[in-house]
This record gives sequence, C-alpha cells and structure tokens, in this order.
Amino acid sequence: MAVLSRRDAGRLLVRTVAVPDSGDLLAQLPQPDAAAWVHRGVGLAGWGEAARITLPAGEDRFTTGEKWLRDLFDAADVDDQVRVRGSGPVAFGTFTFDASSDGSVLIIPRTVLGRDGRGRAWLTTATGPGQPSGPEPVTVPDPLSSVRWHDGSLPAPQWEQAVAAAVAEIKAGRLRKVVLARDLYATADEPIDPRVLLRRLAARYPECYTFACDGMVGATPELLIQQTGREVSALVLAGTTPRGGDTAEDEALGAELLASAKNTEEHSYAVASMRDALGPLCDTLDVEARPALLKLPNLQHLGTRVRGTLAPTGTPRSALALAAAVHPTAAVCGTPTGAAFELIRELEHMDRERYAGPVGWVDAEGNGEWGIALRCAQLSGRSARLFAGCGIVAGSDPAAELAEAQVKFRPMRGALEG
Repeated sequence: MAVLSRRDAGRLLVRTVAVPDSGDLLAQLPQPDAAAWVHRGVGLAGWGEAARITLPAGEDRFTTGEKWLRDLFDAADVDDQVRVRGSGPVAFGTFTFDASSDGSVLIIPRTVLGRDGRGRAWLTTATGPGQPSGPEPVTVPDPLSSVRWHDGSLPAPQWEQAVAAAVAEIKAGRLRKVVLARDLYATADEPIDPRVLLRRLAARYPECYTFACDGMVGATPELLIQQTGREVSALVLAGTTPRGGDTAEDEALGAELLASAKNTEEHSYAVASMRDALGPLCDTLDVEARPALLKLPNLQHLGTRVRGTLAPTGTPRSALALAAAVHPTAAVCGTPTGAAFELIRELEHMDRERYAGPVGWVDAEGNGEWGIALRCAQLSGRSARLFAGCGIVAGSDPAAELAEAQVKFRPMRGALEG
C-alpha cells in the first residue's frame, strides 16, 4: 500500500513568481532536506515538503506515482506568473532499480528555486490547507567530520568471483551482458548534511547532473530521459576508461576506448535497449551512428545521444511515464533484461534499493528530466551507502572491473572526505 504524507490532505496552493538570478541554486538551500537537479548551474533546487508518497514494491510503482501526481496537479490552485519548463507545481522523485524493492518516493517541495541559464530565475511555493506559508527556517551546513569506511555486501575478492561467475554465464550463452554493482559504507561522527555533498559534486563534476531526493545524493553522468513538450532526448553511456595523466596519454586512452571491442559491445547493448524502448513511442527517433567520448574529471565514457519526437496519443505522456518505459536500460541491467535481472539477484547479494533507478523531476505539464542514479550514496543520519557498478560482457576481466568500480566510487568518496 502506498504511504501518503499527512501533508497530502486537501488542495495544493501553488504560486510561481520571477526572482533575480542568484547564479547558484545550491547555495540557496536553507535546510538539509534538499531536493535538487542541477547541470552546469541550471536546474531546480527545492526544500521542505508540501506532499509526498512512498510507493511499495511492484511493477506498478511508476503508474501509481503518476496517478497520485496527476490528481494533485489537476486539483491544485496554481498561479504561475513565469510559465516556463519547471515552473508551477514540480515533483522530485527517486525510484528503486528493482520492482521487488520498496522505497520509491515522489515529493512536492514546499519551495522550489529554478534557473534556466538565460538570466531567468523563479521561485515556486506550494502549500496545503493549514500549512504555514512563511519563510522556512535557515540552517548553516556543518563541515563534514572524519569518515570511517566499511565493506559492503561483498568484499573485493568475493565481488571479483561474482564477476568471473557472470563471465562464465555469458560465455555459456545464458545472456550477453550483465551489470554487477557493489556497495560501500561510510560513517561520520555527525549527521551528514547533503548540501555539503551537493556543492562539492556540482563544483567538481559540472558535466554531470547533480541530484538529491529523500537522502539519495549524487552526480550522474547519464541522462535517462528529458522531455520538453513532445521533444525527448537521452544520453546513453556504457564503456569506460580512466583519464590520462597528460594530454597525450588521455587522448591515447580515449582512442583505445573507441576502438575497444569489449567496450563497444557493452555500449551497443545499452543503445539498442534505449532504441527498442523509446522507438515505439516516437514519430521520429534519431540515434547517433557511433558513440563519442564523454570526458569527466576521473573517467571517460562512450556516449550516444538519442533525440526524438513523441507520437501524438489520446493520453499525454510525461517525463516520468517515459522514464518508466525505458527503465531499466542495458546500461544498468544487461541484456536480455530478464536473464540479467536474475543473475544480478543471484550474484550481487544485496538490494540495490534506489541505486541505478530513475531519479529526477517532472512538472504539471509533463516536462522533466530523469537520470540514472549513479555515482551516488543513500544518506541516513551519520551513515552513507555508496554504490558503483560495471558492465560485464564475455571479454571482461574481474580485476579490471574491480579497478573500474573503485574509480566510480571516487566522486562520492571525495565529496564525503572533503
């Protein structure tokens, strides 16, 4: 049964007004209960809760959340004086990777600050009957204290064994690709304030989408789906190599990645899964013919951009509905999907919870952006659970995959350590 907040009672009163462009959304967050989606300084940052729903396990978790949102949005009393993408009522969400896991959440913040990078900024407030409409209390984020690290579900040697077992299953013909993840725990002396992590991640990884929702915090390089009206786009990533120590080494590593049979095979499965899921929903779909390099501070990825125009339907589609339609891609699960899911459950020995699930936002017009929750951690008081995963194909080497996973932990480890 879906769990609704007491703040859901009654009709939402929503007001959006233009405000001066502060230039830094994350610096404006007054409280630790942050909701954020920021890319190159542009996006949305929210705090407080006007309404929320926690969704139980089940394949219908997306459609249940969509219906709840639609009912709230349709009934809301809205005064939107800005009328741009992301103004008016907005919900942030983070969904579980596996339908068998509880804990997917949608939140309508009491306050959302938006910025589009064109000199436009806006402030949205959402309140329900009996809720105060004054300013939220402001707290200053404390610097993070020292952090202690603990093994997750599988220590490194056992995870390498899981990779070897996956390679054997692939070579035996059970499947063609599977993504295996591992987790890592951190404990601080004081409660971890997500605002500190958000600011560090946004400053260090501006090309990524820095996000927060219900304690799920990270900086994902992968855009699962973006929708503006009928126009949709995605950035598919799979295939990874480190950055070089100098320009020559960096270019050599990038060229090697582009030419790698193992990595291009892994990437092709991810692109095919996106095309297969999104294609039937679109009038037109343009998929780049070959991947390009996406260079981040610590890694290089193979990336393919996808753009399309949704087919007209009797039922309007939203960015959340599209995220549900394309999840999970082969970039975070594998191919075939069913066999990959079974092997993940068999070999990972953990619940991914919201790692590798959709995270992002949607507005009342259906516009929005959803990424894949990668390079992230789930915060709970003084604790953080970090995640990293790697795509496994027939040519994968367990030691190399472990080294890649360690590099993928670095963004969140660095944000926690200072």
